[in-house]
Amino acid sequence: MAGRLGLNFVHPVIAHGELPARAVVGEPVPVEATVFGEGHDAVAASVVWRSPDGKAAGFNRMRPLGGGTDRWRAEVVADSTGTWTYVIEAWRDPLATWYHAVEVKMDAGQSAEELANDLEIGARLFDEVSKLAGSKAGSELALETAADLRRESVDLPLRTTRAMSSEVRELAHDYPVRELITESSSHEVWVDRQRALYGAWYEFFPRSIGAELANDPDDPARPARHGTLADATKHLDYVADLGFDVAYLPPIHPIGRVNRKGPNNTLNAKPTDTGSPWAIGSAEGGHDAIHPELGTEADFAAFVARARELDLEVALDFALQCAPDHPWVTEHPEWFTTLPDGTIAFAENPPKKYQDIYPLNFDNDPAGLAAEVLRVALLWISRGVRIFRVDNPHTKPLNFWQWLIRSIKAEHPDVLFLAEAFTRPAMMHELARIGFTQSYTYFTWRNTASELGQYGEELVEAADYMRPNFFPSTPDILNEFLVHGGRAAFAIRAVLASMMAPAYGIYSGYELYENVPVRPGSEEYLNSEKYQLRPRDYEGAIRRGDSLAPFLKRLNGIRRAHPALHLLRNLRFHYSENDAILVFSKHDSATGDTILVACSMDPHNTREGWVHLRLDELGIGTDKSFAAADLLSGVNYPWSEHNFVRLSPDAPAHIFAVHRHL
Repeated sequence: MAGRLGLNFVHPVIAHGELPARAVVGEPVPVEATVFGEGHDAVAASVVWRSPDGKAAGFNRMRPLGGGTDRWRAEVVADSTGTWTYVIEAWRDPLATWYHAVEVKMDAGQSAEELANDLEIGARLFDEVSKLAGSKAGSELALETAADLRRESVDLPLRTTRAMSSEVRELAHDYPVRELITESSSHEVWVDRQRALYGAWYEFFPRSIGAELANDPDDPARPARHGTLADATKHLDYVADLGFDVAYLPPIHPIGRVNRKGPNNTLNAKPTDTGSPWAIGSAEGGHDAIHPELGTEADFAAFVARARELDLEVALDFALQCAPDHPWVTEHPEWFTTLPDGTIAFAENPPKKYQDIYPLNFDNDPAGLAAEVLRVALLWISRGVRIFRVDNPHTKPLNFWQWLIRSIKAEHPDVLFLAEAFTRPAMMHELARIGFTQSYTYFTWRNTASELGQYGEELVEAADYMRPNFFPSTPDILNEFLVHGGRAAFAIRAVLASMMAPAYGIYSGYELYENVPVRPGSEEYLNSEKYQLRPRDYEGAIRRGDSLAPFLKRLNGIRRAHPALHLLRNLRFHYSENDAILVFSKHDSATGDTILVACSMDPHNTREGWVHLRLDELGIGTDKSFAAADLLSGVNYPWSEHNFVRLSPDAPAHIFAVHRHL
């Protein structure tokens, strides 16, 4: 049913209001609506923003976007986690109508006698403002303005001088007289802690840290020493020194022995082969257990404690799948799919086969399986885990995830979930809508400037519910750009991931330029860490100047120092005449911080050309020059709307801090 005033197309509204929009503490959230009324009377709008306890936390005047659209916008900011709500109020603005009418009539030369009714209407409106004003001084100013409008003994310009002053206009704006108030429905925004949007992740396999290989020519992957959680705890100093915020571990549970995979995904494993951590479960335990060769619960507690000392968070893989010898297989065979020949179906992603993994079936005993999964998740939360990277969530029911995430957040609202779902866009977006905190994306496969620009704009449009986490590579994905691009390709992708997205991640070995596929055209690594130990000499590579680690540390330092990089909605793209140069910026209106990036997409050749900037997106106004301080080279440049850039494989990017010229 129509309201007294026109009020529709409210934003953000997710799934017709059935699901909450998303934000994090301190993030400006744009709220919009179309507001209009009959005739020529002025209308206005505001947002009533309420905290989780139901108390009004703000009355935000909306501003018109212009262009004849009748669109209005305001930004709201939450200062705590939980479910916030907002209501948009449309209202007739009699003072704005009055100002317009009086100014037009005075410009037309009408006299005080002709404006007598207008002046009295204005006086009565300012009488109302005096009652609304939040201070004694404001109330007195409104009464003085009303008195001036009623002073028939002075000429018209003097009677209206005070009313037309910027001070009184500001008072009328801040304490508006509102008529015909029309409300929208109440809409929810779930507010997470800031790590839900911003953070640098570092992924590593604890079993490879401190590991040693036997150097057996007949069995190159044979371990002489298996890495442990104690080794991994020492490695946290390296991770923290590089400026990462999250230490992410693949599964640390017992690994199945039945159908265990050997190096490079071979089917016939030797007794010494370590198998895939994602083939979870054996006689030694399941999802609630720790692999005996990694250590004990006490070792994991020490790992979490050291991470906290270093201001790191621990993210743990949450992979709902089982090895054939997982305890669930014998205790709950109904949780799996039995084929006509009586065998249990193993996982497949044609042409890939995972004979060492049994997928779970959520249709036979959904309540029993859901209860067990919740138990496991709460157990790891009790052990200090507050972030879960969820493996292949798109292969499980959506309603299960919605229930699980809501159940956990009801008790632990600080727990975050990253969806590892490289699948169809509709599924990726729906997983985000129903509750996943962050999402893996197609960033890995967007390798031209036009592709990344278009994809970045798509992600900004979805920012009300979907938060991307950019990984240039993963244990499963070695992109061809890295295979053939050499070291420059690794630097380019690191710049793009860390500067475009507030959350990004690096898989260990990336800093060592690991880029050899198992075969030409494959995205699988040769000697993949998924199936064997991969000990690495991180510190030695730094000493030899053969590591990207110092560059990653520089990027993470830039991210921490510049709040504009902590946001997603502010990502904007600019025009480059060279189609191999991507130019984008981020501006934070709250702090004035602005970052501008020009990055080559060609790791093989020097690229140069003119770039043309949208100065209004840089927070410096228009037709102005500014200082561009390159945070990578330390060189300062005088820039303006049109600039020439030259980028080489040795220096493939500029990352500028933008400053106004004084």
